[in-house]
Amino acid sequence: MPRFTVHIRDEWLAVPAGTPPTPSGGSDKKLSNVMSPTFAVRRCQGLGLLDSDDTIDDVLEDNDFVELAIEGDTMSPDFIPYEPGVSHLLHVQYICLDGNSLTSTDLVNLGRGLYKIKLTMEAEKKVVKSRELLDTIVKENKVVYGITTGFGKFARTVIPVSKLKELQENLVRSHSAGVGNPLSPERTRMLLALRINVLAKGYSGISLETLHAMVEAFNASCLSFVPEKGTVGASGDLAPLSHLALGLMGEGKMWSPKSGWADAKYVLEAHGLKPVSLRPKEGLALINGTQMITSLGAEAVERAQAIAQQADIIAALTLEVLKGTTKAFDSESHRFCDRVQDAYTMRCCPQVHGVTNDTIKFVKNIINTEINSATDNPMVFAERGETISGGNFHGEYPAKALDFLAIAVHELASISERRIERLCNPSLSELPAFLVNEGGLNSGFMIAHCTAAALVSENKVLCHPSSVDSLSTSAATEDHVSMGGWAARKALRVIEHVEQVLAIELLAACQGIEFLRPLRTTTPLEKVYELVRSLVKPWIKDRFMSPDIEAVHRLLIDQKVWAVAKPYIDKYQTEYIPESRPISPTAFSLDPPASPRKRVRHE
Repeated sequence: MPRFTVHIRDEWLAVPAGTPPTPSGGSDKKLSNVMSPTFAVRRCQGLGLLDSDDTIDDVLEDNDFVELAIEGDTMSPDFIPYEPGVSHLLHVQYICLDGNSLTSTDLVNLGRGLYKIKLTMEAEKKVVKSRELLDTIVKENKVVYGITTGFGKFARTVIPVSKLKELQENLVRSHSAGVGNPLSPERTRMLLALRINVLAKGYSGISLETLHAMVEAFNASCLSFVPEKGTVGASGDLAPLSHLALGLMGEGKMWSPKSGWADAKYVLEAHGLKPVSLRPKEGLALINGTQMITSLGAEAVERAQAIAQQADIIAALTLEVLKGTTKAFDSESHRFCDRVQDAYTMRCCPQVHGVTNDTIKFVKNIINTEINSATDNPMVFAERGETISGGNFHGEYPAKALDFLAIAVHELASISERRIERLCNPSLSELPAFLVNEGGLNSGFMIAHCTAAALVSENKVLCHPSSVDSLSTSAATEDHVSMGGWAARKALRVIEHVEQVLAIELLAACQGIEFLRPLRTTTPLEKVYELVRSLVKPWIKDRFMSPDIEAVHRLLIDQKVWAVAKPYIDKYQTEYIPESRPISPTAFSLDPPASPRKRVRHE
């Protein structure tokens, strides 16, 4: 029997097709591709009915709007249909997590569903020893924060052993207080994978059974509903991580490729998984840490690195179209030239782009350190037989780094927008106004430039540091916080805007080339031009522009511009840049002359 889904007031309802009833509830959509388009609507949770006697009168009211999502039909943009037999992993490969060696690149690939997870044997041994110490503490009825006491302001309240399980469940439920749209499946995978990695260090007292349950949920892509708003970044990312844990407990909502959004309990059951049953301290172990900040930060730094590489290529193409010189600091460039020098946006790219690249490297080091840091409280040290309350949960490091990242990467868009102006302005480019023939009849890139300007202006507000703010919470117990969650989210927004501005510049530069034919630029830049033209035709007259911008934006996200140019860059570096050059007597390095710096982890 066909099964359909109805979306009513943000609630998904199962719709089995039955014997021909009459369409009800104000739905007048004709479904020409469905035989007997009649439905029996039942209120449900997940894939099961709440009450078999529920009728449409219990679900709909007069004039309710009903959205039908039917297999084979066009879906609502926020509805993910069930695709039988399709996994988020086309090729099953694994990354082994040990809590010490995960990188931001690995984490982003885990988010994309390119890998499943395994734990190393050494990590499992550490987890077991840590849990044994914690079980001893409970057995001996010792008073230890977060294990046998309340939390925050209630740290002095001792909890009876008989209620320790309830204590942990209450913690997760009460702290699941986030708001806003859910993280995407990709970002939720990153969040779950990172929490698994941190717990695998063996300093949180998690049981191996619970950690294995998390790994199984990740590998099945059973992902909790995690609202994007609600963390202040100390004590860790409590709200989002609580929502992550809530789904693992079989409560709240979950998503999987098999079920879409449904009740967590049903999603787990559909994949043969059982809800996690929390033991003493496990609720706290699941929710106390900086993994929301850090997982989003990992995506931010990887995307920043990708767009920074491609920004150099796009700037080079614009420089060619504007007939700029590559000898900006060579006195020879002033001979036989009607311009003494090019504008800053052309000759200062190495300085502006350079500091952005250095900042990305700096931030990436901090994010990779945080990825492999134990950020729980209290920490369980099995080898010393003790627990220690500390402050590793504070997100100041990644928060400050991501604020810095947003400021630095924004400059790529700031200087790009000025180059777009030079491309579009005939008095500066010696090209047709707004890069189109029959100006007046056609407007060309006029408003595309306005879009770039709008994005740059929006970024200026988003670059205000989030981490300079702090609000005291938890009855002044948590009296200084990092606001790192917002730092991470706005860094991603800034980077997306930068990608879009550079997409517009790349389109404009390719359009400029059309007016310079039959002249040709360098081979790698011609390859970039051909890549763009494989998706976007030249502008002969005005047309709908947004799809062109989106197509080139996708090229940049997928790093295809970099992939086209990289072989030529590698060859140039090999053939023309000597391995060692004389060092200027005025130059100095900030790095020590010895071996590479060791990564310091918070443990």
